[in-house]
Amino acid sequence: MTKHHDDSELKILHNALTAEEFISLWSSVWNGAPTLEQTALAMEHSVFRVSVYDGDEIVAMARMIGDMGLTYYIKDVIVRPEYQGRGIGRMMIDELLGFVEAHGIPGTQIFVELCAMPDKIPFYEKFGFAANEAQRLKLHYRVGRGNEVVQE
Repeated sequence: MTKHHDDSELKILHNALTAEEFISLWSSVWNGAPTLEQTALAMEHSVFRVSVYDGDEIVAMARMIGDMGLTYYIKDVIVRPEYQGRGIGRMMIDELLGFVEAHGIPGTQIFVELCAMPDKIPFYEKFGFAANEAQRLKLHYRVGRGNEVVQE
């Protein structure tokens, strides 16, 4: 699906984000990008992917994982630094929530969650996201070495 954002060259695509584009965007904001093989598998198994292009250049992405019935989890919301502050993040979250609306069972509640750095929390609160008392626990599991803990 292609949608053109009003009064700009930005183009939104659904489920077109490639592993290569993902790694490129990841590397624009974070260190330690995952491998191409890992990323390709993740793209294949994501429930929904949104990518934003300025002409042919990818400038933003977001994806959703979930079970299509009870729970969705928003992952990897990235806007290239030079494109931040232009409403692209809002546009992508609207697309993701639109997917939930379009695929949810009418009259039910669906749990949509995400993890955000403290400076990004006010952005997500504008959509109705709110923190609760739960704490995020994580384990970087090293495949092929049993459960060797990876220090950060």
